Amino acid sequence: MKHYELLFVLKPTLTEEEVKAKFDYINSILETNGCEVRFVNDMGVRKLAYPIEKYERGHYFVLYFVGEPAVMDEILRNLRYMEEILRFLNLKFETKKEVASWEKMAKATVKKAPEAKPTVETKVAPEAEAVPAQEPKKED
Repeated sequence: MKHYELLFVLKPTLTEEEVKAKFDYINSILETNGCEVRFVNDMGVRKLAYPIEKYERGHYFVLYFVGEPAVMDEILRNLRYMEEILRFLNLKFETKKEVASWEKMAKATVKKAPEAKPTVETKVAPEAEAVPAQEPKKED
């Protein structure tokens, strides 16, 4: 069994239900092919480094899993044909040093996972309380 990291970016136009459905589908592909997903990092919607298919943002996910190398072709083939995925990257960790860094990165995602994100409300001042702009005084 090899250690893998799979990063994929979904289109930002998907609703929350569609994002969850696509994530569950990818997770089921991994599990039906004998992989064991150890850690999941839902990074949320972020700005892309450059536009992809005219999208400036994307919903990022990182999966840390263990599986056999023989099934990776099937998993990548399924990811390649999903229209909702903008990009994906699969990394394999082989040496003891790489596996140790995989475990360290995976455990770090668990520690920094937020329990509940506070919502930020923007308050707009009522027009009655708005202070009108003053013109500068002219000095003769």
